[in-house]
Amino acid sequence: MELNRASLPHVPASSRPRIDAPAAGIVHLGLGAFHRAHQAVFTEDAMAAAGGDWGIVGVAPRSPQVVDAMRAQDGLFSVTTLDPAGNSTRVVGSSAGQMRAAADPDAVVALLADPAIKIVTLTVTEKGYKLDAATGRLLLDDDLRADLETGRPPQTVPGLLIRGLCARRKADAGPIALASCDNLPANGHRLRGLIDKLAAATAIGDWVRESVTFPGSMVDRIVPATTPSTLAEAFSSLGVRDRAAVSGEPYSAWVIEDNFPAGRPAWERAGAVMTGDPRPYERLKLRTLNGVHSAIAYLGAVAGRSTIASSLEVPGMREVVRQYIASDVAPSFVPPSGVDTIAYGEEVLTRFANPAIEYQTVQVAMDGSQKMPQRVLQTVQDRLAAGDVPRWGALVVAAWMRFVQGVSDNGQPLPLNDPLADRIRARLAAAPDTPDGVVGALLGLDTVFTPALAEDDALRAVLVEWLTAFDKHGVEATLVGALS
Repeated sequence: MELNRASLPHVPASSRPRIDAPAAGIVHLGLGAFHRAHQAVFTEDAMAAAGGDWGIVGVAPRSPQVVDAMRAQDGLFSVTTLDPAGNSTRVVGSSAGQMRAAADPDAVVALLADPAIKIVTLTVTEKGYKLDAATGRLLLDDDLRADLETGRPPQTVPGLLIRGLCARRKADAGPIALASCDNLPANGHRLRGLIDKLAAATAIGDWVRESVTFPGSMVDRIVPATTPSTLAEAFSSLGVRDRAAVSGEPYSAWVIEDNFPAGRPAWERAGAVMTGDPRPYERLKLRTLNGVHSAIAYLGAVAGRSTIASSLEVPGMREVVRQYIASDVAPSFVPPSGVDTIAYGEEVLTRFANPAIEYQTVQVAMDGSQKMPQRVLQTVQDRLAAGDVPRWGALVVAAWMRFVQGVSDNGQPLPLNDPLADRIRARLAAAPDTPDGVVGALLGLDTVFTPALAEDDALRAVLVEWLTAFDKHGVEATLVGALS
């Protein structure tokens, strides 16, 4: 029996949706596992607590699999909480529709112009914003230029948004909030800057300033990729088959800038923190949780470990990560009031060690050219600006440089799933096959490394030192040796 509205009576009562089918009030771009395990859950709980027409129309930019699965299931899907004390599964019913932008982008544009839609949220990953990862500048590539200058259906996320806003203004559909939920520093500010540039090019700048807000947010939950075991766990718990099942850790957090001109769900009733400024929380999470996640992923993958939890068992890994947090991350920013960065880092390590979360190192490692600037390089740059050479931060950068060379210490291939994969391979192929050659080649990626980083001789020297150690001794021996 398949999961759908008709089969819900066969699902255990404690696992059924907490609301009936809601009317649409939110469009979400990016129908991936994280959204389903995070914003969709918070929004259902908010509607269960306080009501409101805040159903989510999920828009997948390209892939049809999740859209097809959810449509066949009347928009329902399940989330399994992976807790060492015992798993639990619930069916989430906050979906009000599913669309695939690549199949019918004009329909998505029309939806964004619907007066019933009051909020657009986004989880499209860093690369979806068409922003230079190193500088935050708009990357006006051929696809985005065509979205702006031709009448073709839009094919980029920024193109969809600006076409939708133009249609909304024409329809006089009222104000709207665009809320980024991606791991970008000052994500609301960056999204505003992106839309302001595009709005100026389409002559709706004044309307955007008057009618559109850009609440920033910090989102946090470890959500591994769905596997056959995820589907099997959902079936075991529910008694029906769910082709859109996801899983996540017990911990979940959402800090949201409270700036929604047309209203919002009562997310605070679901445990979210509504604030006037989420940026301290963003920096805490980006640099401590996400930065550490990337560090463990690159070091672990090169050491031949397949999951984050198993990577933490590499000799010296925990101690090196603690050094990174204490020596480089914690001094690089001011945390939210009442938060101790080192204590937060210890909580992060406990979460990463959850044996039930089989988060693949190569999944965390993908798109490194987009993730590293926000997660790690901002920390490195701030420490250099303060007059210190961030030795442990440089270790993380060197681990990425070692990873993109494509072979682990045990000779297994490492996938380079990255928008700059061709450029990375070309630069490596043209450079001497030495630590100094690799560092020089990769520091030349100007969309990853700012000139201040690329030209810093002290940083270059310590990167070469770490890569030399990796080449001679491998990751495990290098980590142990670094602590002696």
